Amino acid sequence: MASLTKEQLLEFYHEMVLIRRFEERSLELYRQKRIGGVYLHVYNGQEATGVGTVNALKEQDHVITAYRDHGIAISCGVEPERVMAEMFGKRTGTSGGKGGSMHIADRTKNFWGGYAIVGGHLPLATGIALKAQYNNQDEVVLSYIGDGATNNGYFHESLNLAGVWKLPVIWVIENNQYGMGTAIELASGQPELHKRADSYGIKDFGRVDGQDVEAVYALTLEAREYAHKHGSCLIESMTYRYEGHGVSDKLYATREEEMAAWKDKDPIEILKARLIKKYKNIEPTLKELEQQAEAKVEESVKFADESPIPTYEDLVSNIYV
Repeated sequence: MASLTKEQLLEFYHEMVLIRRFEERSLELYRQKRIGGVYLHVYNGQEATGVGTVNALKEQDHVITAYRDHGIAISCGVEPERVMAEMFGKRTGTSGGKGGSMHIADRTKNFWGGYAIVGGHLPLATGIALKAQYNNQDEVVLSYIGDGATNNGYFHESLNLAGVWKLPVIWVIENNQYGMGTAIELASGQPELHKRADSYGIKDFGRVDGQDVEAVYALTLEAREYAHKHGSCLIESMTYRYEGHGVSDKLYATREEEMAAWKDKDPIEILKARLIKKYKNIEPTLKELEQQAEAKVEESVKFADESPIPTYEDLVSNIYV
């Protein structure tokens, strides 16, 4: 296990609480029709995977993900105000209000999105890594993959090419047990998804407890070192989402026992218990961090609410042909 300071652990805790509160508030706002769009995919339950992986990177590294992207964006340092404004469809959003929930991106943070097409971002991860390798840059790409996307052609083509050219990509499968509403065992002949690494000659780092931010961080540090020196590698993070696939999905009525078991492994509560055990009288600090997170979320809602809506000029901007 990587050695983490008290300050680092507190930062991880604050980040995970901030993401959880942001997503809980987003659900409320969507149901109030203040956030628009066909879908909203929240990250509740998977915070340790996002926070642990992103924090193991170097500043120059790149991150790309699919449509469950709000939490990853916040981990990458994208201001919650700009994420919320994007979901409100406002000019101050990360994409000027044009992208919405599934297309959060910020070039200044090397966070490339946020893609709505299942698996559609994986060839882009390969391309970013090819750029880094071609230019001999000390850059690694962290690409998330939903378990449901691992049977997609983009997955096989992208990992194969990354294996052939030994591109510096850390592929992280966020195995939250279900592709939409279908259990992974019903969709994949080989449900141990990390084993697919061998098919493409890339390093298999196996499974990690995706509810344990320290374990995720430690393994990603190793993976970053390997990817920089030797090429692609794959981690399967075993996690769980506490909501439906999207905001409209009611999928858990038949899975109450399973949900209860995973809620006993809440990543925020796991880290909180460790901090309380390790550091005397830390509870007031944790409470303060929780309050700061809640205040930041409310600031982001106020910012989005008060931001201007796009104009016609915004609609046709960035169109060159």
